[in-house]
Amino acid sequence: MLAPKRVKYRKRQRGRLKGNDEVGNYVAFGEYGLMAVSSGRLTARQIEAARISINRRVKRGGKLWIRIFPHIPVTKKPAETRMGKGKGSPEYWIAEIRPGRVLFEMSGITEEEAKTALNLASYKLPIQTKFIKRTLV
Repeated sequence: MLAPKRVKYRKRQRGRLKGNDEVGNYVAFGEYGLMAVSSGRLTARQIEAARISINRRVKRGGKLWIRIFPHIPVTKKPAETRMGKGKGSPEYWIAEIRPGRVLFEMSGITEEEAKTALNLASYKLPIQTKFIKRTLV
């Protein structure tokens, strides 16, 4: 499971997701990619589930890059706890995703294989995605 080794602050405020992603919005390493079309919050478990589904589909063929990392803690108070008494303890880690962000990249396999593998991964994610190819810049 992906999680940071250490962070500057244990607890963070939620904030809001607005606008498109300015960085990480093109295929940089591989030939094919999975790009976010909508915004949302991906947990480390969701990223791992998508990674496993891709690897199972391609059976160790090609190379996979994960372009996102869950570095934001989400806190939760225990069940049946009264209000007050401070903020809860960190429970899991998320990555905030804005439209245009490339989530996964692949190379070393055919376009059809990459499309089916990344399509399977998109079923595991709570945001809308699309398949993209590398463009010569």
